[in-house]
Amino acid sequence: MKIVDGTNIPMGRLASHVAKLALKGEEIAVVNCENVIITGNKKDILSKVSERKTKIGSGQQGPKHSADVEKVVKRAIRGMLPKARIKGRGKTALSKIKCYRGVPEELESVEKESLAKKEKVKANKMGELFK
Repeated sequence: MKIVDGTNIPMGRLASHVAKLALKGEEIAVVNCENVIITGNKKDILSKVSERKTKIGSGQQGPKHSADVEKVVKRAIRGMLPKARIKGRGKTALSKIKCYRGVPEELESVEKESLAKKEKVKANKMGELFK
């Protein structure tokens, strides 16, 4: 199992990297999902999220968009996979991906892969946006 640390990594870059690894057949655990960053203005990001929740569908029937940080990251990864949802490569690759808030006890001692770069970017952490 390969473990990817999500601290200070843009969500799109993390999602595309994890999707490529999953399509190769590896099992992946993404830890520290609350520290994944989304670039841009905080006000614009929150307005897009609230617009998606209120304007699309009815409030009772759906579609439902989760505010859990792990589910938001996993949904971004799902968007990078092939669209064969019933059976096929995309579904099997998605089943090999696990996302966690923080680091679980069983994964603390294992070495983690980090994709973080030393760039100055205007960014917001997922834990601050989705409380």
